[in-house]
Amino acid sequence: MNIDTSTFNSIYSTYKEPALKHRRFKHQDIDSLLRVHKNNGTLAIDQIGKSFEGRAIYEVAFGKGEKKVMLWSQMHGDEPTATMALFDLFNFLEGKQDGYEEIRKLLNDKLEIHFIPMLNPDGAERYQRRTAQGIDMNRDARAGQTVEGALLRARAQAIKPQYGFNLHDQSIYYNVPGTKNPVTISLLAPAFNEPREINSVRENAMKIAGGMNEILQKYIPDAVAKYDDTYTPRGFGDNFQSWDASTVLIESGGMKGDPEKQEIRKLNFIIILNALVQIAEGSYAQFDKQQYEDIPFNASQLHDIVIRNITISSDSTSFKTDLAIRRNETTIGRDFFVRGKIEDIGDLKESIGYEEIDVEGLQFIPAKTSTVTISNVAQLTTQQSFDLLKQGFMAVQVKEVGATKEKALHNLPIHLFTQTNFYLPITADFGGMANFFIGDKSGNLKYAVMNGYLIDLTKGLDNSTLLKNRVN
Repeated sequence: MNIDTSTFNSIYSTYKEPALKHRRFKHQDIDSLLRVHKNNGTLAIDQIGKSFEGRAIYEVAFGKGEKKVMLWSQMHGDEPTATMALFDLFNFLEGKQDGYEEIRKLLNDKLEIHFIPMLNPDGAERYQRRTAQGIDMNRDARAGQTVEGALLRARAQAIKPQYGFNLHDQSIYYNVPGTKNPVTISLLAPAFNEPREINSVRENAMKIAGGMNEILQKYIPDAVAKYDDTYTPRGFGDNFQSWDASTVLIESGGMKGDPEKQEIRKLNFIIILNALVQIAEGSYAQFDKQQYEDIPFNASQLHDIVIRNITISSDSTSFKTDLAIRRNETTIGRDFFVRGKIEDIGDLKESIGYEEIDVEGLQFIPAKTSTVTISNVAQLTTQQSFDLLKQGFMAVQVKEVGATKEKALHNLPIHLFTQTNFYLPITADFGGMANFFIGDKSGNLKYAVMNGYLIDLTKGLDNSTLLKNRVN
């Protein structure tokens, strides 16, 4: 069965789950969706256990075929991209009289599919990697010290799948070697032993990954890489492979302009559905393991911003260098804010940025704090904030924030603070906050680097850049 990209696009646009729009959804969101699916009657949905803190963990089953497949997502609570894609897939599997009945019949007749769509609900509640016990569940396949990891292992022993899909998110700072492209999807056929030997089980996983790469190249050419294949005796992917389940790791990485990973979610949906069809048909056998081996491994040279040839001066010295900046996220409820920091300083010729600028002839200019105090955040508009930036001000004191933590978040292109003083760096320090201006020797400002965001002061504020700041 050959499904072309236009068909995949049509299926996805029809069945995308509208209730999941952002990465920081909670257990209650998927719980309510699964209740709806259970009432629909197409999917078999059962609670198979509880998390350490007592949140329900569910398994969704479809099909009555001989080939058994397991897929599990969000064993790391802050890696939700594939979970969204699984709910899109659940919608598709429930579809009727839409022209895609042949696909569903194939999957139903040939496969017995078991999905665990949120394995670490406690971590998801906090949007953190580890479980409520503070354990990395993907390093718990051997010992089973987490109730969630022990549950996954027990389900694997009960189902005895021939195929497995381990669904994760990886750092957005990986790039495809030799290119400036972020790695949007990483694939891996995990090793089952220290020498990383290839038996028939692992070779089948390589062929399935080769089929995934073939279709991904039609969507994201030169944006696919392999994850590190060092054997991890504690890892679930490695152990599933040793348990005779041909297992593929899918890691959702980065894509410029897709901070909530909605495009990457679509790619997950497509490659998972395509892989299930190929497993059902046995058509993944057409791929050669060399097609998988030819996929390059992740490189790690990417940053949010790379600034080249900036001059940094002090009272006695002046030097020209490069700066690399990254933005770190902190979760508050269903939202988040970022803190931009200088990740590296020096000769960064090999470093890559989602945004890059060469500022030859321009220099670091410290930012100023406004002498005006405002009563509350609502008094300051985006345009007023941008006008203050153009005057060299990067922080404004505010008297009142609000009663909730969420009210401390804002999208204005300026720092707001409540304390008596707010620190703005006077020079570029490794590991320091990324808050400064770039301009000429006369003090004319061209760029603001505000909390790790690059803002061109000679243009209007780019509304496509969603600033995620908080009141300090």
